[in-house]
Amino acid sequence: MAPENFTSVTEFVLMGVSGCPELQIPLFLVFLVLYVLTLAGNLGIITLTSVDSRLQTPMYFFLRHLAITNLGNSTVIAPKMLINFLVKKKTISFYECATQLGGFLFFIVSEVMMLAVMAYDRYVAICNPLLYMVVVSRRLCLLLVSLTYLYGFSTAIVVSPCVFSVSYCSSNIINHFYCDIAPLLALSCSDTYLPEAIVFISAATNLVFSMITVLVSYFNIVLSILRMHSSEGRKKAFSTCASHMMAVTVFYGTMLFMYLQPQTNHSLDTDKMASVFYTLVIPMLNPLIYSLRNNDVKVALKKFMENPC
Repeated sequence: MAPENFTSVTEFVLMGVSGCPELQIPLFLVFLVLYVLTLAGNLGIITLTSVDSRLQTPMYFFLRHLAITNLGNSTVIAPKMLINFLVKKKTISFYECATQLGGFLFFIVSEVMMLAVMAYDRYVAICNPLLYMVVVSRRLCLLLVSLTYLYGFSTAIVVSPCVFSVSYCSSNIINHFYCDIAPLLALSCSDTYLPEAIVFISAATNLVFSMITVLVSYFNIVLSILRMHSSEGRKKAFSTCASHMMAVTVFYGTMLFMYLQPQTNHSLDTDKMASVFYTLVIPMLNPLIYSLRNNDVKVALKKFMENPC
């Protein structure tokens, strides 16, 4: 992009979650706890699935990378957010803002794709159990994860420069706690039709493709489970999918609310609350969802706590 196409604004001001001075310290403590739990939970999943020999299956390989995307997503947002609770000048430079948006897009799109990959993994495991380790080979696992990260990166390097190609020549106050697309475009004094269209198409394509993969996978999984003659077998099959289904429902519900609507219909305050949910709450909940409902993870954690070396 030519330099003249960039904004004259050199920094933005992040309004944060709330503008009330008396709420800054309480909110700092709440979000610090959320972030610490997110770090502990996701680092725990990454560590356990890396060191425990019983957690070296494709399912836990994908779970490890879901934890990496959760951890990355929170870490792109939370540190700056926490600092801004404690300082009066809540500024972020133009290029830091662009980098934050790019990082957020990379991790959130990678997470969307990773959930689809995990749904496919569960489909093969339950519908073709005898061929599971052959079909979902180590090579395929590496390929799927690599494509997931590559797709997330390509989305970030297309969408982020597109958002920052518009002119910001009046207000530089972002009604958000991080550099998100909707509040940034709301500040622009130039035509935002093209970036809005690109963002909408990208978000819709990502979510629809991922959701179709998840829905088709789980439709076949449910049919396969219902055909099982053993009630114990049905119970075990449902148990192995319950965690993923719960995580998928919470995540997609929030994302659909956020992005599959025209930018003109956005309420920035409502979006702010939804953003708290999928940037901090969901990454904190996912390790709990997957560990509390998974005996293998609980056994691995107990073993690791007894003998960390």
